[in-house]
Amino acid sequence: MTRFNLRVLTAIGILAALSGVAQAAAGISSYDTGYTITKVRVADHGDQKRIIGSSYEGTILALGEDGKLVWKNVLSGIMNHDLWCEDISGDDQDEILAANADGHVYCLSTSGKLLWKFKANDAPMYSVCVVHDAGTPYVVCGGFDNNVYYLSSTGEQVKVLPSKTYSIAKPWGNDPHKPRPPKGLHVANFLRKIVQRDGNETLVVHGTMNGMQDKGAVYLFEPMSDKPLSVTPVKAKGVVGELFVSPDNGEILLGTSAHGKDSSVCLLDPSNGKQTSFELSSLKRNVDGFGYRVVQPAFLPGDGAFRYFVLYGRQIVLIPASLNAADCEVYSCRYSFNDMWMDTEKSNVVLASAQSGGSCIHVLDLKNDAWKQEFVELEPPGKIAAILKASDLVRQRTRAFERPSWERDPLPVYLMSESISESLEPLVEKIEQQSDSPVFLDHKHFGVAENWDRSNLGNEKYQTKRDQRRKYTLTQQQAVDSLVDVYRGESGAAFWAGHGNDPYMYTLETLKKVIDAVDGKKTVLIYPELEDHSEDFAFVLNDHFYPLAEYAQGKNTNIYVRTKHCFWQGNVYMPMWERLLSGEFADVFVPAMEETTDKAMELSIAGRSGIWASGATNAWGSRCARDNTSFDRSRQHSHQMLPNHFLRMMIYHISHGAQYIDNFAVDQDYMSLLWELIATGALYVPKRDEIVSYSPVHLSIQEPDHEYMLESSNVKWCTFFDAEKEAERPMVFSRLNGSWPGAPVTKWDFSRYAAGVKDRRLNFLPPYENGLVLITPPQDGRYADTDAPRGALVDQLHPIYRNALSEYYTDGRSYYAASGSKSFPADQYYQTIEADIKQASKKLPLTVTGQVAWVAAQSSPTHLRLTLIDSGYLNPQNRKAVVHFHTAQPVAMTDVLFGTRFDVSDPTAVEVSVPLGMFRFIDIELKQPLTTNR
Repeated sequence: MTRFNLRVLTAIGILAALSGVAQAAAGISSYDTGYTITKVRVADHGDQKRIIGSSYEGTILALGEDGKLVWKNVLSGIMNHDLWCEDISGDDQDEILAANADGHVYCLSTSGKLLWKFKANDAPMYSVCVVHDAGTPYVVCGGFDNNVYYLSSTGEQVKVLPSKTYSIAKPWGNDPHKPRPPKGLHVANFLRKIVQRDGNETLVVHGTMNGMQDKGAVYLFEPMSDKPLSVTPVKAKGVVGELFVSPDNGEILLGTSAHGKDSSVCLLDPSNGKQTSFELSSLKRNVDGFGYRVVQPAFLPGDGAFRYFVLYGRQIVLIPASLNAADCEVYSCRYSFNDMWMDTEKSNVVLASAQSGGSCIHVLDLKNDAWKQEFVELEPPGKIAAILKASDLVRQRTRAFERPSWERDPLPVYLMSESISESLEPLVEKIEQQSDSPVFLDHKHFGVAENWDRSNLGNEKYQTKRDQRRKYTLTQQQAVDSLVDVYRGESGAAFWAGHGNDPYMYTLETLKKVIDAVDGKKTVLIYPELEDHSEDFAFVLNDHFYPLAEYAQGKNTNIYVRTKHCFWQGNVYMPMWERLLSGEFADVFVPAMEETTDKAMELSIAGRSGIWASGATNAWGSRCARDNTSFDRSRQHSHQMLPNHFLRMMIYHISHGAQYIDNFAVDQDYMSLLWELIATGALYVPKRDEIVSYSPVHLSIQEPDHEYMLESSNVKWCTFFDAEKEAERPMVFSRLNGSWPGAPVTKWDFSRYAAGVKDRRLNFLPPYENGLVLITPPQDGRYADTDAPRGALVDQLHPIYRNALSEYYTDGRSYYAASGSKSFPADQYYQTIEADIKQASKKLPLTVTGQVAWVAAQSSPTHLRLTLIDSGYLNPQNRKAVVHFHTAQPVAMTDVLFGTRFDVSDPTAVEVSVPLGMFRFIDIELKQPLTTNR
């Protein structure tokens, strides 16, 4: 096949191109490790190679050249941000160095023994490498304390290189509610080395201060020097997510961590600072456009037609030295991968696991051209295969499910942004014929907005605000006509009515006209990223949102507040939002989240559930998007192609009562399983007074502490770490700013003792073993609105909570025994609350231990529905849940899909296996109705 323009080989095209070619030795070898592998490297072990992998949980493991497990070391149980393999002891065997989010650098032998560890402070270590100075090896490491450290080969600190002594970083912006960090600080995003032709080495430091917007600069140092040889600001699109140095000439490749349109490879010549970029968008439709990916480039060994090898999500791009897009080759797999390493000596490429929860390490043999075909056809064994098989089985059983007579009709679940292909239309029609839920709303994402005169708005900030994704070209009538047209032939619609960048995309009058024109059809007005907590936004609330909410009352219209970060346990408790909290607009406002760059999902579920449970709103919502998985924008491995993590998150939230779902389409053939689970009633959607898995202990938010608000919303800047400041201000909700990706939570943090999570990462499915601890509006004291329309929390909940609730108070930083009373330090008073949570759990019908997310709801006087979900969002595992009965007396316990009956003769500990990537719906028949305290 000759190369003409761009050569793209897909699953169909490559088979046609290579038909008739005999199958040679394997071009790809796949080794199932049983772990979700996020980092891969290669180490020398005498005359053999070992593949080194780091799991999602931070376990380091080694495979022999035959792919068999040689050893593993769990280390701290916290993730590793970087790995480096090199001989530093002089025994011709590589040591393995791991930069861990717990602040350590760990050094292991090639036999897996921990040789030493180093820690300067609690800030996560982010990068590590080895450089030699006059033949002496030094381990060089750096992280989120803005320093670079030189260590001896046995782990002693030799030198500290503070970024403040040489960095050219300059912050920008002037938002007083999101203060910028000091200038002249950066994180060591990457530490690598150039080996010169004479054997001397140069340290390469890529420094950055903002994980989403700062391209940073490349600093070159002679080892142990205080000042750089050269400084080169990076010009590539997007932030830098990968750095690879040529073993031949020291050329530096920088790969971006960005959205598709900003994805590129930057070639940097260290001798003169010259930069050349290759933009992946130049390949046009031959590469995926939408999605967040880390571009991982490497140099191809040998003198073939191609110079550069690039892993781009689910695609491999081969690029010639000319950088001519027409001469590139693109190979597309079904799955994206977590990491890549080029083994130049062996001409192998090592791929970490598929991002969708895979458990394999894949080795591509570049000497065997069959790797191209095999990559296109790759279906990973292990976890991916198990998830697909189990999902098919669940779908079969769902279609055979008949809702028991004692369960009511399902509540409506509004699917606000589902993409329905032609192949899925028959399934949707069948669902709509057989069930009133789910409700498929039409959805439009307009690229235009209303052009209106804002000169008399009355607020300078929002008078000039615009969303750059919109062209403001519509007259009012054009805007009304366009929006109303979305409803044509539909029962309702959902659309963006504004954004945090510009809440005024449409005027209040325009939206009123649309509401009137659709005459009662379901309307959901989506407002993403309403993060501003300034007085300017207080103006917007009073000028736009509250009048809109007043008008929407009784008109089947909702305002979907799709916020970010800690809004529902922070911003919403500021005085400006008091009308929402009061319940005045309970039928209108819907609390929802856009959890990208967040690191505290276990808080958001407690916060939104608490708002809903209190009666402040009568519904709540959820959302999945590709970049849900991005907690660190500098490493946006957010291109999962199998949305099993989405499915489990939706099941968890809907089983907690979420009814407004705003998902981004990835693989709707797979996600349609969710539609069927809802439609059949296999997935039980509870009312708030049916849920019996809330902890009797709840935490109420007073007006939030100023520092807590700054910490919880300032997630992009990554140079805020200050060890002295951290020691002086233990916080209830801590380590939330951009300096803590993957870090362990403190022992006094709510996330640990209440939610049962250990790190600042992607805890979308927290265990909450003692019941979900709600974060609520205050019920008593100075901050309580005792006359609020919502009424009292206890009156909204199941009767078992009557006379059983315990309320504690916080402003996010400190605790209060009563609202507005004397404060107590977070690192001391947490023990009181933790003990109460554990003791109060005995008042619940049941609790569940094991690494599962769970919800229990009463479906009839003598039946409970228990939902159990594998809690490994991106690292699914087979789980062993243990159900502990307390006030409930079980007679029978049955899996509603598969009919499995469980032995309840010992109700103190009933074991239930939850398959990896899956969930179980359990019906529990009770001897008598739940005892209440009325």
